[in-house]
Amino acid sequence: QVQLVESGGGLVQAGGSLRLSCAASGHTYSAYAMGWFRQAPGKEREFVSSISWSGRHTLYGDSVKGRWSISRDNGKNTVYLQMNALKPEDTAVYYCAAKGVLTGNTLPSNYDNWGQGTQVTVSS
Repeated sequence: QVQLVESGGGLVQAGGSLRLSCAASGHTYSAYAMGWFRQAPGKEREFVSSISWSGRHTLYGDSVKGRWSISRDNGKNTVYLQMNALKPEDTAVYYCAAKGVLTGNTLPSNYDNWGQGTQVTVSS
């Protein structure tokens, strides 16, 4: 199993930036990819981005493509989500997740482990 801890959430004004971090511990070798998802009240969990452990393969949801970027630091077993040009509609709880098999990266049901989530609130 992989244990995940998110950090970096907070309150920012529209147009600002945040950088989320997800620190992984445990058997990280079993994770093929890591992903970021978000969920706002009354809405389904939404795919944000994913990255392979090599860092050479990345995916982005349509709503964040061109605005945000995902990266990783193998030495620290940490994945990052750089969020720029934040909008009020980005307000949600953001979750980090790990996937250990070669299945699709955009479906929450394909991920094995989840962090506790971190709140991101964007004010207008």
